[in-house]
Amino acid sequence: MSPNLVLVVVVGVLFAAGVTLLLERNLTRVILGITMLGNGVNLLILLGGAYGGPPIVGVTPEPKMGDPLTQAMILTAIVITLGMTAFLLAMAYRSWLLTGHDNVQDDVEDRRIMRRAERDEGLEDEDTADTADTPELSRDGGPR
Repeated sequence: MSPNLVLVVVVGVLFAAGVTLLLERNLTRVILGITMLGNGVNLLILLGGAYGGPPIVGVTPEPKMGDPLTQAMILTAIVITLGMTAFLLAMAYRSWLLTGHDNVQDDVEDRRIMRRAERDEGLEDEDTADTADTPELSRDGGPR
């Protein structure tokens, strides 16, 4: 059985919007992005499961039963996503209390490493420029 095209599109939209929001500096948007990604994954798992009747003995013949594993996995994922969202909301609230906003700040150590990398990159460019200006030498040390 092929999956429903509308559900596939909804999964793609949830993933795209979730990743876009996850790349923002505002913690509220990051939390919304994680929630959207979680819902997209849940829908993707649901699409991967086998279709069929309810898996209740006596109600549905055994060959026509749906796979209950996908529903169990989704219920577990919903609980995990709820806990993680509550934790992230608490962290965002704590950040808002401490700083007055919920934007993620640049790390001072990251800036220092980035400046060092740029400085080292500049040295490598100077080294390659120096070697480009020097003539190649033959084995006996003379110019070629």
